Amino acid sequence: MARPPLKAASAANPLRQISITTNALAEDALAALLEREFGQTSSTYTEAATGLVTVSVYWALPDREVKETKALLREGLAEAEENGIHVQPGRLAIRKVAPKDWSESWKRHFRPIEIGRSLLVKPTWSKRAPKSGQQVVLLDPGLSFGTGQHATTNFCLTQVAALRKSGAAQSFMDMGTGSGILAIAAAKLGYTPVRAFDFDPDCVRITGENAVLNGVAAAVKPELADVTKLPRKAKEQFDVVCANLICDLLIAERDRILARLKPGGSLVLAGILATQFPDMVAAFGAAGWKLVKAKTDKEWRSGFFRRE
Repeated sequence: MARPPLKAASAANPLRQISITTNALAEDALAALLEREFGQTSSTYTEAATGLVTVSVYWALPDREVKETKALLREGLAEAEENGIHVQPGRLAIRKVAPKDWSESWKRHFRPIEIGRSLLVKPTWSKRAPKSGQQVVLLDPGLSFGTGQHATTNFCLTQVAALRKSGAAQSFMDMGTGSGILAIAAAKLGYTPVRAFDFDPDCVRITGENAVLNGVAAAVKPELADVTKLPRKAKEQFDVVCANLICDLLIAERDRILARLKPGGSLVLAGILATQFPDMVAAFGAAGWKLVKAKTDKEWRSGFFRRE
């Protein structure tokens, strides 16, 4: 199970770059580790000569928490190795940086993302103009929980866009909303109603802020909720449900998730290690749901399902 994100220190605490240097194959897994611990999408730097990748987040961290943070991350590296993800060299570093370096680092590493002809996801400082017909989603990395850079989030965005039927009435539920990126994109694409929830109060707050930033606050009103505590019988069902959660949670709460889908609805599941994906497919297959489309990106695999 994922640990709750570490809380930010006060403004007086020094800003630090927290980074792990690894090989290209382990990049996504360690980026996910940092996102899990800090609630932040990481920046990446690849050294041309060696091919080694450094994934980093920036966090206000007091001196007294540095040792504990290193211990937590070393535990995460060990867990990755146990799951068959070789993280070598797995060098961990925490260093102080100036606030101006923090701001410019995000701007260097994050670029706009196009999701087909439907969506353009970009940070607020980008001057990139959308193409004809593209809806724009504004999200600043480092200030939110997920910005579409990660393979699993990108897959979800692609499916949300592909499943939208122009002119048709379609509803959408986002389980584990994080930054709210999927719910905001769904609202921009015309899904209604849109529902989003997360068990982390910080995610709920940030999703609300991002909804205001994108002009969809009336449509996206995130709620504080835990998928493990949802009623087994749903009062409301949806045409498309997206659950970007860890595999164990998807399997354990399968029936609660499926109860929120309309007959003929579409289910998008992500956040799953490729080694765990067959177990997840088997679990949902036993409930009558067939894998229609899947994508693997390094260690991660995501899928789109429909009822057989």
